[in-house]
Amino acid sequence: MTNNPVGWFEIYVQDMKRARKFYEAVFLVRLEELKSPGPEMWAFPMLMDRMGASGALVSMPGFPSGGNSTLVYFSCVDCATEAVRVKSAGGRIEREKTSIGEYGFIVLAIDTEGNMIGLHSRQ
Repeated sequence: MTNNPVGWFEIYVQDMKRARKFYEAVFLVRLEELKSPGPEMWAFPMLMDRMGASGALVSMPGFPSGGNSTLVYFSCVDCATEAVRVKSAGGRIEREKTSIGEYGFIVLAIDTEGNMIGLHSRQ
């Protein structure tokens, strides 16, 4: 493998308006609609000259949210900060900030659509 293993992610949602409100509140970003003939998609901001992957919220008939076995980790300065915003945005914390040794810290959260996401920080 010559690149980072993840190039894009999609988080499937049932209620796009509710999901957008949650993610914009937790990460203090504005999602941008991706116009396509396919499913409704709203993308996270992406900086093309930076490392890491971007992705989108997707609403597509026949693909329900929650219950999948893929976990997306969002990079944070201090994952405890976003964890507080998860609660105030209508989500819940599955695992509070936990050390993962030399790799930093994680929080596991459930969004408003039933999807589990990870928050990761070095501090």
